[in-house]
Amino acid sequence: MKLSIRTKFTLGMSFLFIIILVLSVFSGFYINKLSKKTSAILKENFLSVVYAREMSERIANINIEIFDSFLTNKTPDSLKIYTELGYFDKSLQDEKNNLTEPGEDKLVSVIEADFKDYSKSVKNSLGLPHSSEKILSMQNFSAGLLEQLVLLSEMNGKALEIKTDDAKESSKSALTRMTILATLCFLIGMSFTFSFASYFNQRFFLLYSGIKEIISGNFRKRLLLDGKDEFYELSLIFNDMIDKLNENNRQISVTLTEDRREDINEKDIDELKLMLFRIKSMEEQAAALISRIEKK
Repeated sequence: MKLSIRTKFTLGMSFLFIIILVLSVFSGFYINKLSKKTSAILKENFLSVVYAREMSERIANINIEIFDSFLTNKTPDSLKIYTELGYFDKSLQDEKNNLTEPGEDKLVSVIEADFKDYSKSVKNSLGLPHSSEKILSMQNFSAGLLEQLVLLSEMNGKALEIKTDDAKESSKSALTRMTILATLCFLIGMSFTFSFASYFNQRFFLLYSGIKEIISGNFRKRLLLDGKDEFYELSLIFNDMIDKLNENNRQISVTLTEDRREDINEKDIDELKLMLFRIKSMEEQAAALISRIEKK
């Protein structure tokens, strides 16, 4: 099938574009995969650790308020205690919507049950004189609740560590694969570019050297190019031009030889001038073509 130079050039650029597209697609695929893993770590485990810490802080603030009130013989700030209980309940609800690890749902159910008992004990004690027995009872409730929150935090902390290591391994694997793919694409692209450039450089050089041979007076030069593109057609035109120049030179030689034997009439002189003009015109066209090629 005959392919023009423009078609070959377009196919070559399309091939390089496909290589770039392949690299972009695979890069996007691995980046998206790593992004999903890291976002899952943030959403699934890190937030659970944060919720457990927040709930522990709320219990600690309530205990401090009640214990300080007992030591100073003052009434606890009920508004502050209700606010802390509300914050605890909010964090607990957020954690219930973020259950990811095996057994985490059961642990959260235990925390919720203990919190209800603790909250009920705290609310019942508000406005009543605090005795050491009541303080100790509430501390026991809070101790069990804090223990469960520590277990929740440790569970998600371990999962966070495991998933982080898995994400690191995935990133290393993705980096290795992308390095191999990029190297292969680079080698293929370099090989193609070299072959593509050599194809055109060889034909330009043959055409350039052939025109210079004509200008130097070597009318025996012939340009032989294989293929079925424009370079091949140009070589045929080139060779045909040389044949015409040789034919004109032979005609001039014959005319000059006959003119030595016979007197040259005006008609023969005009024909000789016309032949010389044609040769001069062909040489000027060849020189102009060489000039354009050298400028490129």
